[in-house]
Amino acid sequence: METVHQIFFKNSSRMDEVASNSIDLIVTSPPYPMIEMWDSLFSSLNEKIQGALQEGAHFKAFNLMHQELDKVWLEVVRVVKPGGIVCINIGDATRKINNNFQLFPNHVRITTFFQDNGFVVLPSILWKKPTNSPNKFLGSGMLPINAYVSLEHEHILIFRKGNEKRKLPPAFERRYHSAYFWEERNKWFSDMWLDLRGVSQKMNNKTGNKGKLRERSAAFPLKLPYRLINMFSIYEDTILDPFWGKGTTTFAAMISGRNSIGYEINSEFMESFKISLRDLKETAQSINIKRLKDHVEFIKNYKKNGKEPKYKAKNYEFSVITKQETEILLYSINEHKESKDQFTVLYSEFESE
Repeated sequence: METVHQIFFKNSSRMDEVASNSIDLIVTSPPYPMIEMWDSLFSSLNEKIQGALQEGAHFKAFNLMHQELDKVWLEVVRVVKPGGIVCINIGDATRKINNNFQLFPNHVRITTFFQDNGFVVLPSILWKKPTNSPNKFLGSGMLPINAYVSLEHEHILIFRKGNEKRKLPPAFERRYHSAYFWEERNKWFSDMWLDLRGVSQKMNNKTGNKGKLRERSAAFPLKLPYRLINMFSIYEDTILDPFWGKGTTTFAAMISGRNSIGYEINSEFMESFKISLRDLKETAQSINIKRLKDHVEFIKNYKKNGKEPKYKAKNYEFSVITKQETEILLYSINEHKESKDQFTVLYSEFESE
């Protein structure tokens, strides 16, 4: 198997390089409106935003920021296949403006956009992000009644393009090879993920003739896009991340045997991505080993509880719970090749130890 990964360093409000109705899955995390560290980025896209912030017109600024994101979401609407899935990781914002502390519900605004543009809103996922290091004592500390709840979670919004589910041929081999384990499904398709650890959004400055690397990235842990890609796509599908940043979605797509496309306005992120690729083979290998090891342990405990699995995996020496799992097949990464801003990854079937 072979996958291709293309990165375009330009604003994703015009993704002319991507054909309409060609993308199987979107996994992305945009800049968060009304989070102060993103003010300069949004203001560079629309100078009215900076003016609104200076005037204390907070909801005007909030709406103007989302109008910039809407330009990208309109392109997402165009490029996703009918029945394709869009997954957006987003956090709400809290902010004090004119001595007035309040919530800015980013997840509501984005949900409304996709609902208004013909997408079906599916159940979303909450995950705890402890690296945000919230102050537990916002407001009046230990005294009622004016303290504020701390935000320690983010939303993974999930939308489907149109009412019809994506159609695949009956007994499509790639789909059955892309299966996940029964116990993984029970964990992954829960509406609350408590086992992820957030990634700091601060990045070191890079000095020199090329200028400074953006000091933040809407980064999420590798496990997040890896799960979503395996939940909502199959081998050799194409994944798009219009806010590429550090390239975590592409990295997860490589490990998962999917093609990918990324858009990013700052080309200096490519250097850190290439450094991360040094660990690509080993990371893929360790994930595969852990998945199979965890499954074997699950089956062992399943039998200890007096239950007997009904099916045997065809490609590995262990039992599975359902018939749909019998053809599951993982892939090892043999090598990756680089050509300008494009990467090719070569695979072979993963053999358990």
